[in-house]
Amino acid sequence: MGTFLHRHRGITPYLLLAPGILWLGLFFLWPMYYLGYESLQTGLFPDFHFSWAFSNYWDALSGYHTQLERSFVYAGIATVACFVLAYPLAYWIAFRAGPWRNLFLLFIVAPFFVTYLMRTLAWLNILADQGPVVGFLRDVHLLAPDGRLLATTFAVVSGITYNFFPFMALPLYVSLEQIDERLLEAAKDLYASPTRAFLRVTLPLSAPGIVAGTLLTFIPAAGDFINAALLGTPNQTMIGNVIQAKFLQSLDYPTAASLSFILMGLILVFLLFYARAVGTEKLTG
Repeated sequence: MGTFLHRHRGITPYLLLAPGILWLGLFFLWPMYYLGYESLQTGLFPDFHFSWAFSNYWDALSGYHTQLERSFVYAGIATVACFVLAYPLAYWIAFRAGPWRNLFLLFIVAPFFVTYLMRTLAWLNILADQGPVVGFLRDVHLLAPDGRLLATTFAVVSGITYNFFPFMALPLYVSLEQIDERLLEAAKDLYASPTRAFLRVTLPLSAPGIVAGTLLTFIPAAGDFINAALLGTPNQTMIGNVIQAKFLQSLDYPTAASLSFILMGLILVFLLFYARAVGTEKLTG
């Protein structure tokens, strides 16, 4: 085998890539092909037949554009909230936590030790009408006596923010931790104020982490359905809930497949525009 590889060095990279290509072919390309095939079918379960029904896409988009818009709005709000909460925390861990860094990173990752479903169910108790959070907000008159947080947009966005917070915090920490502190010292030597040093040195150098965290948070959040199902009402239904219902309840596979491709296409368009806006070097940094 060693002699064969030595004689045919040109095929070595392809042999190394073969397992990954095979994996992608079996578990990504083939399911994508099958999903696309289903999206162009017509009929009722189980008698679907392929008919190049491109009208399925228009019908799905016109019938569920509200849920699509809501999904991107919720994902956008949750992404911004994650960034606002995660950046100060990641900054403090990177530059101030000292020997306690690993412990605080463990605290960030700790929620992953519990399943996604259980983490979301916990918010049912946190935001319950008779829970301590609602009680406190009522006591300080930030919430009406009959007001509630559960089954609202706030609850759904809060759940998404909580569940995807580590996806924002960890890339930010990695990016900040790699900044050479001598650059910050040089900024101080040049009489830059702490605010100016942060804006001109720290923030730009942490841009790859911001881009990575934004994508890792926004993309899965846009397709989420657990938080809307458990913490919201039909008024907070996201496109993921519609796709799940079409696949598992009404058995309308063509519409579900069409919505899946529409969601993927819109996310891809967003990614292309985002990459153009921030620069591909930050996207791949």
